[in-house]
Amino acid sequence: MTKEFVDVLVIGAGPSGCVSASYLFKNNVNVKVVEKQKFPRLVVGESLIPRVMDHFAEAELFDALDAMNFEKKLGARFIRGEEICNFDFSKKFGEGWDWTWQVPRADFDNTMAQEIVRKGIDLEFETEVLEVSFEGKKSKTIVKDKDGNLKEIHANFIIDSSGYGRVLPRLLDLDTPSKLDPHSSIFTHVKDINREEGVEGTQISFDILETEVWLWVIPFSNGNTSLGVVGPTDFINSLSENKDNAEALKNAIQKSDYYIKRFAGTEFLFEPVKLENYSRAVKRMYGDGFALTGNSSEFLDPVFSSGVAFATESGMLAAKLYLKESQGIPVDWEVEFTQYMKRGIAVFTTYVQEWYTGNLQTLFFHQPENPEVKEKICAVLAGYVWNEENSFVKKHDHVIANMAYLLNMQKEQSPE
Repeated sequence: MTKEFVDVLVIGAGPSGCVSASYLFKNNVNVKVVEKQKFPRLVVGESLIPRVMDHFAEAELFDALDAMNFEKKLGARFIRGEEICNFDFSKKFGEGWDWTWQVPRADFDNTMAQEIVRKGIDLEFETEVLEVSFEGKKSKTIVKDKDGNLKEIHANFIIDSSGYGRVLPRLLDLDTPSKLDPHSSIFTHVKDINREEGVEGTQISFDILETEVWLWVIPFSNGNTSLGVVGPTDFINSLSENKDNAEALKNAIQKSDYYIKRFAGTEFLFEPVKLENYSRAVKRMYGDGFALTGNSSEFLDPVFSSGVAFATESGMLAAKLYLKESQGIPVDWEVEFTQYMKRGIAVFTTYVQEWYTGNLQTLFFHQPENPEVKEKICAVLAGYVWNEENSFVKKHDHVIANMAYLLNMQKEQSPE
């Protein structure tokens, strides 16, 4: 069996893996990336939020991505019947990027992967991790390539960016139940033949079909649009008696007064994919010689598009902390990695939970709008969930519920 020796082994070539590998490489770290799949490949998570742009820029991946002319995402729209709530990222509390992208992830991830290869990073596709063992902080990873050849990769550190592959959580028994209720989604792409001109045609929208059920509409610059339905797993399963994903998604589209004309009868470009009980959590996010990033650690819910942002945030942070440690500077991984990431995750977890209780929807659709409240919520939706100058970050655990309660009380007390 052949052997390789590297400073850092990155598992997975998605956004988290590419950001961490690119950052380490530019800081003269000997890094290797292994990816089980062949790119381009289909993956969900097509709506980004502005915070990710900081990471792409710092990892020197922005220019390659920008050259692809992906659809610009300037905000987000939420629809409930005849009510509409628009968020504009340029009108948010605090500093930060005012825009991001809506992307077919197959093309997006492949662009990043090819860019890190172009930089000179060793990336092996179709290479599966079979075993990982540790001796102190040093690791030995056995991988199998597409031809069935086995190889040992010895590393000083592992960054697990394997996403739903969840390599180290599986091998090291790190999985734990998510605190979120079980939800599922079904999605596909369509040729958006009825797309309107201008903003209406390209704007990302979340259409609320019931309090806990919503349809996503994510238009791409290539003329296709991603369509998905999200809701409690039992509801998603009830959309088709035969458990037929295509039938279930068609039935969900029929429930949308806003989008039924645009998408009813539109041909699906691939058999709709079902993600069942997708929320994930882990017992710990790091250990001696490794860190878990992106969906290999926590995944919450697609409603506010936080997945890629947490992936790149944790990937960049893991890379920086490894670099710091490799220079002989002490690192408190519990404080600097886990507690930092958990603060941001806790904010978004509250927003997801309050979305499904209906409290956050009460704030979104209340008239007249409160500009100050909206700007602070918008900053959260943009991914700036570590800025505790924002009261909707610092007091996330009660501010939404309290404000929704007051608004509902006012509504009950107001004359018809």
